[in-house]
Amino acid sequence: MTLKRTGLLIGLGVLTSAALLYLDPTLVLAQSFPAQPPPAYQPAAPTYSPAIQYSAPTQDQANSRNQATARYSASTQHPVTAPDVDPGIDHGNSDANLPEKFKKQMVFYRSVERSGTIIIDTQERYLFLILDSTHAMRYGIGVGRDGFTWQGLLTITRKAEWPDWHPPPEMIERQPYLPRFMTGGPGNPLGARAMYLGNTVYRIHGTNAPETIGQAVSSGCFRLVNDDVIDLYNRVPIGTKVIVRQD
Repeated sequence: MTLKRTGLLIGLGVLTSAALLYLDPTLVLAQSFPAQPPPAYQPAAPTYSPAIQYSAPTQDQANSRNQATARYSASTQHPVTAPDVDPGIDHGNSDANLPEKFKKQMVFYRSVERSGTIIIDTQERYLFLILDSTHAMRYGIGVGRDGFTWQGLLTITRKAEWPDWHPPPEMIERQPYLPRFMTGGPGNPLGARAMYLGNTVYRIHGTNAPETIGQAVSSGCFRLVNDDVIDLYNRVPIGTKVIVRQD
């Protein structure tokens, strides 16, 4: 009797398992094979190479790089600085030896600024007087030397013919040998005409050294040969808008 009962129970268990497996195989498999926690994540060892360490260039490499930089600068830029002419020395009102590009000429020049506006391109050493939307009168200029360039928007607030020169205190401090005052006339660094910008110490003016046009030589003013500055002076009134750009 006991054996029959045991056999019956075993048979029922088999049938039950078979039915469950048919309905949802995962139930029986889960009971037969309890889930195991996944192994802990182990990152793979890095395969990249260590960072390259910088080493200073040798003297030969540094010299080669400096020479290449100098060649590039010389081929793409105007001279950075140039010697000026001492006050009292007069080299004339024009310079026939100036490159053609620095001589006064009308050029094609697109601008949205109104006629009569002055645009100064410090980098290229040009002053443009806008004539219309596609033309300008272009003058070659000398600009501030290294450390004395600037940019901004100003207006002409005063004009003077053969202006006297009063070097500002900052200039005297840098160049104590300069005269404290110099009357207008040939040899005066301001040349034949001057147009004063806003309430600053900067001016558009002539020069006693026309050979410095196209050079970076001043303390921040813009110089033209005397013949050109007289022409510009006669074209622009007080109140003229002046835009100074560095690039």
